Amino acid sequence: MRAVLQRVSRARVKVRGKVIGEIGPGFLILLGVEEGDTEEDLAYLLKKTSEVRIFPDDRGRFNLTPKEVGAEMLVVSQFTLLGDCRKGRRPNFSAAAHPDEAKALYQEYVAGLRELGFKVQEGEFAAYMQVELVNDGPVTLLLDSRRRF
Repeated sequence: MRAVLQRVSRARVKVRGKVIGEIGPGFLILLGVEEGDTEEDLAYLLKKTSEVRIFPDDRGRFNLTPKEVGAEMLVVSQFTLLGDCRKGRRPNFSAAAHPDEAKALYQEYVAGLRELGFKVQEGEFAAYMQVELVNDGPVTLLLDSRRRF
């Protein structure tokens, strides 16, 4: 699984011109599920997302976790994170999980964040979406459950 965490002051997602998810300060999370991802990959991403110290303390140092600052989360599915651009000019998306498998892990990720106490909004799985954000910092991180070591 891959997740792009963007620290935002606000973000929202629209489908067919209608806002379906909107948050204040926190993370916009673009989530891609790879073929063969497991519950272990899910657990790794949930732990990293919830415990990453990327919010500034009173001295401006990256020292606080999302929970400590009351961060909100907006999770948007994005299979294109699994695109392979090494050959040719058209990305190859064969590494992306089948939509049924991906949707199940996506939903478990969202549910896991909620269980951890976060206010979570989400996009619409497999829909054409428009995402708006104000990147705070800017701060953007890539988490990849297959590149842990």
